[in-house]
Amino acid sequence: MKTNLLYKTPKTLLNKGSGFLNGYTHTLNPYTGCSFACSYCYVRKMPVSLFRKEDWGTWVDVKQEAASILVKELKRARSKGKITLFMSSSTDPYQPAEYKEQITRSLLEVMIDHPPDFLLVQTRSPLVTRDVDLLQQLGERVRVSITIETDLDEIRKHFSPAAPPIAGRLHALEQLRDAGIPTQVAIAPVLPSSENFPTILRPLVQRVCIDDYFMGDGSEGKRTRRLGMESLYQQIGMEDWYHPEAYRILVERMKKHFADHEIWISQAGFEP
Repeated sequence: MKTNLLYKTPKTLLNKGSGFLNGYTHTLNPYTGCSFACSYCYVRKMPVSLFRKEDWGTWVDVKQEAASILVKELKRARSKGKITLFMSSSTDPYQPAEYKEQITRSLLEVMIDHPPDFLLVQTRSPLVTRDVDLLQQLGERVRVSITIETDLDEIRKHFSPAAPPIAGRLHALEQLRDAGIPTQVAIAPVLPSSENFPTILRPLVQRVCIDDYFMGDGSEGKRTRRLGMESLYQQIGMEDWYHPEAYRILVERMKKHFADHEIWISQAGFEP
């Protein structure tokens, strides 16, 4: 699927943290739109997507002059107190456009000079490892949260064929671990996985966050139902995994390999 890049200069970059992310002072999105186009992405049913007459995943707005805008906004926000940033809430900061555009990298460079109190980088892309040098400079102020919804790549291909392969994400976690960067795995949403999933993750992280459509889409699963997600589970005969209690299967499996304090559920796992 081809993605059209559009270049726009935004008036602002920082948005007030609200709803699921009300533990953050601000959210920060280097792009609008996302070419990973995951089938279950709740942003598909948000105004930013619905008002565009193009399919989600076929367009991405590149935010020009983002670094200079962020400098001003961070200074203004700092004058009011603590700054905690969630990057990103409605796009992936390391989607393919970032290879060339480097908007996300430019924002991290700003944060080296004007550090927030805390930054969570949420991505499913191994490209995040390119910025290890900057992430290391942020030290304990940053946590990189890598989405790995399943250990089965055939399941990944069914639900998010344009997203990076599972093996690449696991390797990225290993690289971040070796670089001493605080990390977590976000199993969000919970997709069908094998009993071996916890043993794959155990050497790589000390923090696992488990979230599903019913807790994490901001509408108790209503947005996800409108996306027709249940039919995708039915197509592969795994509708049992599309259920408000299905995440408990994963929690019990994780408990055999992770301590209770290493397992986080839904919103609490994304908090600063």
